[in-house]
Amino acid sequence: MGHQFVLGVSGLYHDAAAALLCDGQLVAAAQEERFTRVKNDPALPAHAIEYCLQAGKVPSDAELTVAYYEKPVSSFVRVLKTFTAVGLKGISTFPRAMEESLRRKLWVSYGIDRTLKQLGFCPAGQTLFAEHHMSHAAAAFYPSPFHSAAVLTFDGVGEWATSSIGLGSGRKIDLLQEMRFPSSLGLLYSAFTSACGFGVNSGEYKLMGLAPFGEPRYSERILGEVIDLRDDGSFTVNLDYFDYLAGKRMTSKRFDQLFDGPPRKASAPITRRECDLARSIQVVLEEVVLRVAHHAHTLTGSDQAVLGGGVALNCVANGRLLREGPFSEVWVQPAAGDAGSALGCALWAWHEVCGSERPDPAGQDSMKGALVGPLPSETSTCESFTALGRPCEQFIDSAELAGRVADLLADGAILGMCSGRMEFGPRALGNRSILADPRSPSMQRRLNLSIKNRESFRPFAPIVLAERSSEFFELDCPSPYMSFVAPVRGAQVASADLPDNPAFSDMMDLSARLEQVDSPLPAVTHVDGSARVQTVDAQRNPQLHSILMAFEKLTDCPVLVNTSFNVRGEPIVLTAEDAYRCFMTTQMDFLVIDDCLFNKADQPHWTGHNAVIVPD
Repeated sequence: MGHQFVLGVSGLYHDAAAALLCDGQLVAAAQEERFTRVKNDPALPAHAIEYCLQAGKVPSDAELTVAYYEKPVSSFVRVLKTFTAVGLKGISTFPRAMEESLRRKLWVSYGIDRTLKQLGFCPAGQTLFAEHHMSHAAAAFYPSPFHSAAVLTFDGVGEWATSSIGLGSGRKIDLLQEMRFPSSLGLLYSAFTSACGFGVNSGEYKLMGLAPFGEPRYSERILGEVIDLRDDGSFTVNLDYFDYLAGKRMTSKRFDQLFDGPPRKASAPITRRECDLARSIQVVLEEVVLRVAHHAHTLTGSDQAVLGGGVALNCVANGRLLREGPFSEVWVQPAAGDAGSALGCALWAWHEVCGSERPDPAGQDSMKGALVGPLPSETSTCESFTALGRPCEQFIDSAELAGRVADLLADGAILGMCSGRMEFGPRALGNRSILADPRSPSMQRRLNLSIKNRESFRPFAPIVLAERSSEFFELDCPSPYMSFVAPVRGAQVASADLPDNPAFSDMMDLSARLEQVDSPLPAVTHVDGSARVQTVDAQRNPQLHSILMAFEKLTDCPVLVNTSFNVRGEPIVLTAEDAYRCFMTTQMDFLVIDDCLFNKADQPHWTGHNAVIVPD
């Protein structure tokens, strides 16, 4: 009998992706945006599907099961009932919503079949449709290191569910309770994201980064007026403060009155109000997550928990759950949002529909370091770039390359890494990363202004040797996927030094606040003395581990800055050509593509198109 393949697909909302299992094992996964260069591309992921089938060496006559990450008919019913409930308020947005469903979403199985046939494949049967939160739950539990665990999912909305509690054991996941639309932790956080001038489904991580600059002076208003929060973490939303049912905008005029003004325009300065709004909703979100966790612990009796859904990307809340929650161990799916649901629905199909047993994880996750995407190039990087007149130095010995990279970083260079298989999920974990020295007080500002072209308040993440992480961060467990925020040891947080007047609206110099923090690792320490930690071990990423070892040997510091290899408004680079273009159109000093090192000073004048820098 030949191999059994399961293709999982997510898309037609945001952050489309595909994932492939071979005999139940993850062999490939990727987001469509990396191929099309359209950030959070929602389109049916034809490029990602093609990549997965090629990477998995799937024969054209193979038995191929296809799964989709939600039930479009159920979602369509929710949309219909919602617009019926809002009546005339939704008359301007109803036609567009109907066209989207009737033209694309309800016919997704035909779209997937057409894509597969164009690639020379034929599915084994009809497309399988998983419930949205089951896809999140499956992506969180099945790859986890636990034989049994409480399963917590939080996001905007699936068909009707907005969060769920379940119990995973062996090959079974039982979803025990759920919270339903329109009460949604994800939509609540997105509403405040919009009110602070950031994009919904793309700017929530900015709101999380802004929160430490503010005070939670609006938290009581949120808990007293906006939501009715219960002891088990469930809540009811007061819809008078929101307008997302009608699809016009996230918040209403009554919201503006309660929170001292209309939404900030994206181009306007960030003021004290936005900082306080961000901190307030972050505090509320963390309280909800902790209450749900305690309830889930009681309900399931499990001491382990796994997290999925877009809200599980809130690593500040994850850090609090780890430190203050009822569970002894917590694992978060690295691609926790809708992209990861492509993997989730594939795993659901393999275990729940096909009835395949789950191997004993024996304390190890099966995500393969999330390094399951494409290689930078299928040909020799050195030969192809040299032929184009782009000189580079090739290293046969990987240890020699690691030592050279460490030398450059210790001398203050900023270096791009495009090596090995691309990461699956929103985090750059070392294979599509920009690296720098975390000890430099000026590095945070330099990276933001000369490379990333992004807001000055946003922090950078550290990577650290797993075996030495507890010496530098108050974190007593591995964090290979950058899932948890933890305090930086030795960091002294500066006073906020802001006026008490709530009407204060002058533009805040947020970068100046960051520079006031006294830390042994200033480039990766946020204003509250914390960092989003990635621990690096030799098994998941031997090359990155070697670089950290070499840097430690030079500096006695086993930590580096790690930020995603892209500029503002652009997806993380995928190919060698993507990496070279970004390298040449920013102020990066050096670039590594697989075993080749490029020095900016040796490169010819760039005449190609520039990196895309747009508001996001």
